[in-house]
Amino acid sequence: MEKFEKRYEKVPVSIFSDAEIASELVAKQVANLIRERAKKGEKCVLGLVAGSTAVGVYENLVRMHKEENLSFKNVIVFNINEYYPLNKDELQSHYRYMHEYLFDEVDILKNNIHLIPGDLKKEDIPVFCMEYEKKIVESGGIDLQLLGLDGRGQIGANEPGSMFNSRTRLITMDYSTRMGAASNFFGEENVPAYCITMGIGTIMDAKRIIIMAWGEGKARTIKKIVEGDVTEMLPASVLQNHPNTSFIFDDASSAELTRIKTPWLTGPVKWSNKLTRRAVFWLCEKLDKPILKLTERDYNDSGLGELVAQFGPANKINIRVFNDLQHTITGWPGGKPNADDSTRPERAEPFPKRVVVFSPHPDDDVISMGGTLARLSEHGHEVHVAYQTSGNIAVFDDEVTRFLDFIRDISKTYGLDEKKANDAYQETLKFFKQKKAGQIDLPQISACKGIIRRGEAKSACRYLGIPENRTHFLDLPFYETGTVKKKPIGEEDIRIIADLLDEIKPHQIFAAGDLSDPHGTHRVCFIGILEALKKLKGRAWLNDCRLWLYRGAWQEWDVSEVDMAVPLSPEESRIKRMAIFKHQSQKDRPLFPGTDPREFWQRAEERNIATAVKYDKLGMAEYQAIEMFVRHHFEND
Repeated sequence: MEKFEKRYEKVPVSIFSDAEIASELVAKQVANLIRERAKKGEKCVLGLVAGSTAVGVYENLVRMHKEENLSFKNVIVFNINEYYPLNKDELQSHYRYMHEYLFDEVDILKNNIHLIPGDLKKEDIPVFCMEYEKKIVESGGIDLQLLGLDGRGQIGANEPGSMFNSRTRLITMDYSTRMGAASNFFGEENVPAYCITMGIGTIMDAKRIIIMAWGEGKARTIKKIVEGDVTEMLPASVLQNHPNTSFIFDDASSAELTRIKTPWLTGPVKWSNKLTRRAVFWLCEKLDKPILKLTERDYNDSGLGELVAQFGPANKINIRVFNDLQHTITGWPGGKPNADDSTRPERAEPFPKRVVVFSPHPDDDVISMGGTLARLSEHGHEVHVAYQTSGNIAVFDDEVTRFLDFIRDISKTYGLDEKKANDAYQETLKFFKQKKAGQIDLPQISACKGIIRRGEAKSACRYLGIPENRTHFLDLPFYETGTVKKKPIGEEDIRIIADLLDEIKPHQIFAAGDLSDPHGTHRVCFIGILEALKKLKGRAWLNDCRLWLYRGAWQEWDVSEVDMAVPLSPEESRIKRMAIFKHQSQKDRPLFPGTDPREFWQRAEERNIATAVKYDKLGMAEYQAIEMFVRHHFEND
């Protein structure tokens, strides 16, 4: 049966519910290999990779070293790549990453660490690359190579088009790769133009390979790598030809695989309401038909005969799914008072409700659910917005200079201390002139950046009719490191969230449900909310509380998953756009744009319009735009 389910897959794929579980498994496999070699008195040669994908693996290896006596004295390591040019002490260097996450925490011998330096003279690189290859061979070859996966299918830094027999070399990174790294470098302009990387041929020489990927952003690429053809335009596809490669993914990153997205094409399935809905919507999209026009033949010809056999005839399935989708639509996201709520996504009573909208950064609320937020406020609900982090690292330095210059001028107008204002301005200018990319700001500058974003959030809330005493700035400690790298969520973070919830006792909670990125701020913030709800378990008010999840600027819910859809009129779409515009420091060109060149308001608007088009094509009424939410159920027993 399992073989049948995986018939579209050309490689062995293991899928785990989340990245933490998968990372622990990979770490155990690495540890087992190290111990096996140590028992035989042999060296264990590992090929290692830097980046967020491998963080959980290294954290588990460090834990096993400290708690389970895992020794690294017999381990020889070779790192897969390094940015060039880049000093090894820079925050973004793989040299620094590997030492901070692994080498400085275990007993590996210094002479057994082989890393690619990013500060070589350019003319010395070819000789270094030849020597690096030679060292790998002299060590007996790589026993186990760990790999992450770029969104375009790179392994190491081998860009699409790299030859499969390539060796360690200097490569030029293309625009998409540099944009993908921009967040780590505080702007695309700071990303080095080059990278020194192991070649594909070098990687393929490893005796065993484990490739890992987490998050929805990798899903389309993974489908091509696992189910598609081998091509140099998708470097990771060559791993289909390796005799001993394990593909380790989480649920989010494997979402596009046939056995996950359209399991009815691989064999018998257990039909739930959500799976039925997904299958019908898939069929509508495939045939470009609305739900109520699907025929028995449409189902049978597209591999859905089993669904009709169990729950048919076709028109019965069509009507059920049509009504199910129609019942997700509501213009009353807080519930409609004095109305029959039996088919509505939200209950009618109590009305008005106490609502807490959690926003990981100071603009996620309006980007993701600005129209719904405006509607809740308009309907008279007691709306609170809780900004979980300051968002200070996403403010450009020149914004600080502009505000301090404003303070200098305003101090003259109001007779304030001009000297202090000018001193602060001059001190900041001096710091920025010598500041390196990624360097931690002075505390007062970080505070100023946080104040800028706080002021913008207040302005957006005022515009939506949310009073200042209902805007809460939590400044969760995990975020306040001054760098892109954050601390894990901690007890203090959870306590702050729990205290706010227990004070307000909301009937509705809205939160960012971006679970796919294992190290993203959105995900960490949501974990904090879930942990806070566990801490509050047993509170009477939780029995009458619902948790709704929205998606951020990066991903949208699939229509088949949605429990509540809030239509927006052209005027409400304009209001949402204006609320986003209040966040001026993020306007035009945000500091961390990712690979999408559009501004956040454009992403949000086009995404909401696209959702409305999907509803229209499925046979629903034609709306200007739609915001979507999924209900998350939690226990309070």
